[in-house]
Amino acid sequence: MQFKKLFLLLVLCQLLSCSNKSDLTKKSTLNQKATLGLTSEREHEIREKVEDMLDTMSLSTKVKTLVGESSTPLLKHGEAISGYNIKGATTLPQQIGISCSWNPELLKTNTGYTSRMMRSLGTTLALSPMLDVSRNAKWGRMEESFGESEYLTARMGLAFIKGMQTDDLSKGVATTTKHFAGYGGKNQNDYEFLEEILMPHEVAVRLGNTQSLMPGYHAYKNIPAHASSFLLKDILRENWGYDGIVVSDYFAVKQIFTSYNYAKNKLDALVIALKNGVDLELPFGDCYQLIPEALEKNLITMEEVNTSVRRILTLKGRLGLLDGPLVINDTIALDSKSFRNRAYIAATQSIVLLKNNGILPLKNDLKKVALVGPNAASVESLLGDYTYQSLKLYWDKQPIDRHNPELITLYDGLQKAIGQEVEILYERGCDWMVKRKDPSKKAKSVIGDEREKNVVELHQDHVTDYKKAIRYAEESDIIIAAMGENRYLCGESRSRNDIRLAGEQEQFVKDLIKTGKPVVLIIFGGRPHVLTAVEKGCSAIIQAWYPGEEGGNAVADILTGKVNPSAKMTVTVPRTNEQCPIWYGQRYKNKKPLYPFGHGLSYTTFSYDEFEISDQNKTSSKWITVSCNITNTGQRDGVEIPQLYISPKGLSMPRPTLSLQGFTRVALKKGESKRVTFQVSPEQFAFYNQEMSQVIEPGTYEFLIGASSTDIKFSSLIELKGEEIKLPLKNIFFSETLIN
Repeated sequence: MQFKKLFLLLVLCQLLSCSNKSDLTKKSTLNQKATLGLTSEREHEIREKVEDMLDTMSLSTKVKTLVGESSTPLLKHGEAISGYNIKGATTLPQQIGISCSWNPELLKTNTGYTSRMMRSLGTTLALSPMLDVSRNAKWGRMEESFGESEYLTARMGLAFIKGMQTDDLSKGVATTTKHFAGYGGKNQNDYEFLEEILMPHEVAVRLGNTQSLMPGYHAYKNIPAHASSFLLKDILRENWGYDGIVVSDYFAVKQIFTSYNYAKNKLDALVIALKNGVDLELPFGDCYQLIPEALEKNLITMEEVNTSVRRILTLKGRLGLLDGPLVINDTIALDSKSFRNRAYIAATQSIVLLKNNGILPLKNDLKKVALVGPNAASVESLLGDYTYQSLKLYWDKQPIDRHNPELITLYDGLQKAIGQEVEILYERGCDWMVKRKDPSKKAKSVIGDEREKNVVELHQDHVTDYKKAIRYAEESDIIIAAMGENRYLCGESRSRNDIRLAGEQEQFVKDLIKTGKPVVLIIFGGRPHVLTAVEKGCSAIIQAWYPGEEGGNAVADILTGKVNPSAKMTVTVPRTNEQCPIWYGQRYKNKKPLYPFGHGLSYTTFSYDEFEISDQNKTSSKWITVSCNITNTGQRDGVEIPQLYISPKGLSMPRPTLSLQGFTRVALKKGESKRVTFQVSPEQFAFYNQEMSQVIEPGTYEFLIGASSTDIKFSSLIELKGEEIKLPLKNIFFSETLIN
């Protein structure tokens, strides 16, 4: 409580005393707040309609509005993390894979497609994207994140929001950014929480203008997030000026009582959540149905009810739902040729080549290829946890329909890519895991989706022949081993303490290596794995993630060289289980990872030279400019992703060893050079000092440009001179990039 009061007091003081604000702000598309077409005239018109509706609404209708049941008009919601999750719709790569493209424009285009589909079918609220900074590979929901960097998460999240909400919200779909805030982490460091964990959410609110936000299942400072006045009122409403709706996670309001005992009963949980600004209780209003009783007992006021109803009606107005009925198009193509092509492009840019000793791309003289492993021909290898197919499998026990949309496995893609002249010897060899959940065991209460209590693992009876797979490997010119996870190993409620290859998989890969034939290891799933036991013996390693419906074609085209891989890791690959959590901003010392953040190989090579950095840099400068040339020195066209890092030296507070503060994708034909210029604002260096004031502090800063967080091509120290500047809020979060 003392921390909270001190923080708010200092924010207020800074607002009153802020100086040099105009000098520090440069308007740009990237750092400008999205207006969503909401002019002052439009907002006034919506307010009048909302107040007229409030005056005539019965209490029963208001309650229905707060539990998502109101049909006047209905605010229909759906998940959209990897495309609209309805039967037959295009299934895109999982979010962790998309982040490895380092391509916000790709993501914005994809969510634009998804937005148009959702709106055409009457859905105007997406419960996506997830903006949790994810730094522990053991966490099951890492797959839904954009990785471990707050900067990259914020960039990708902003792109998702812009594509989904569009430039005119009355023609778009509102995003629900989640989970606010600190879900998936321990949040023991207040400075890290304020400076890093909150950043993607602040960008979503203050630049993306996200219209809906969801707290997490977790507790912050021992208070459930759905009951936290610090998070939901002080930070979100008062500090950031958020005026959208707050949507509960499924069953989370009830769990203020049932799981946390922070409330005396469900009625008390309702009072706490509503007073702290949770407007809409999902999935069906366990607690908010008790609003009439809470009013009768004077536990809440009608104005508090009206405040939440007003916010929901305002969102409906901004979405155009108060202007007339939505135009529904039931004939819209759910998996059009153009959107399917988007799925393919997204997959090719998401798949990371971690290791290659020259075995890839596959040579033309191959006669036999052994394709083995539980993910070699399994559609489960393609699907993240919030795809329609995985949701139906996991919650409803419905087997996956691989034909609606068509799901292309690695086996399918490889058959197409290498032609009939090469024989593919396929044998599964082993299953994903040995032990399976015993449905007879009583489920413990969960903090999270309560349907987890009833999950029974549904498996097809896979016939595996370990010895046959080894025999195929011995007979072949090369072994392609498709290993990794499925929904029962990774996803919501599926954290793991041991993230080595599960079941017999690790031993299987060891035995494949013993054959003496080159092994190409492909990891499907939602997290990096501990591969130390097999990494040295593999000739190549590919991190394929959950690549979506076109994943098999994408991986096959990378294997054969039709596509030159360009993706780079957005999470660190740990060397041991004990290294978790691990991320690039740490001082590794004896904790050097297996593969670093930002790492990813290509079939061509790139050189960096002619570095320049501006001098006479001040805390009041608009931009600090750093630039270099990048040349494709190999024999193939390719894409490089230069990364700009900052390393502060000797400031008044401990700072991360490295902080990503810029990146871009540079397409280069063989022999071609381009000059990349990053313009960096001193605001990007702002941090909280001992007095919990956010400041730009003069001092020494190291600028580093590299191909990964450890493959640094250039570094230079600069002196940032001038007076310390206090910032109540940042105005510039991202560097600007120019490519010539």
